Order: sequence, then structure tokens, then C-alpha cells
Amino acid sequence: MNFTTEKAIYVQIADRLCDEILTGKFADDERIPSVREYAVLLEVNTNTAVKSYDLLEQQGVIYKKRGLGYFVTAGAKDKILEERRREFMDTRLPEMFRQMRMLGIGIEEVEKEWKKQPQANR
Repeated sequence: MNFTTEKAIYVQIADRLCDEILTGKFADDERIPSVREYAVLLEVNTNTAVKSYDLLEQQGVIYKKRGLGYFVTAGAKDKILEERRREFMDTRLPEMFRQMRMLGIGIEEVEKEWKKQPQANR
């Protein structure tokens, strides 16, 4: 995984796990990789992975079964979708509109580009 400087690494790891839940890699009540397994996979310090898992547990996305590991909370996918949509609408979309106005891009041009995208990407 290539990390960026715009977010803390542990947040990027948490985002990746959420992406995997959204894409169906992990379903409700399914076990996810252990903290150590995920740290090795992503080549990060175990403490960083622990911080990611703690964040997701606080957000109600995953839960821990003593001695068994971490599992996806029932309804986690919907919770992640709702949060990401809200963040997009509140933060990213206003910035995109600002950029569009500054660059003179109309909604028609955006719609034209949207239609060019393959159905699988929508």
C-alpha cells in the first residue's frame, strides 16, 4: 500500500479496511485479518495497525471476540456508505464546485464525462 501525506497512516489503513468491506471482501460478522497479519501485509508497525483497528472499533465498524480476533459489525457496510456519502457531500463536492466555477466547467461537461465512464466504475 502506498501511503500519502494527507492523512495519518493509521487512518489510511482504516480507510483501506472500510474499502474492503464496501467491495464485499469482508461481510457482516466475518473475521478480518489479525492486527499482526494486516501489519505484515501492509509493511507497517503493529502498533500502527492496532491504532487503525481501535479506530474502527470505536466507530462501530468492527468488533472483537476475545481469543478469536476482529469481525465486521453487522450493518458496517451501510454505516461506512452513509458516512462517506455525507463526507463527500459536505466536503468534497463544495470544493469540486468551487474548482468548476474557477475553471469555467459546467455541469453539462461533467455529465458528458460521467457518461463516458464504463458502467462497472459507477
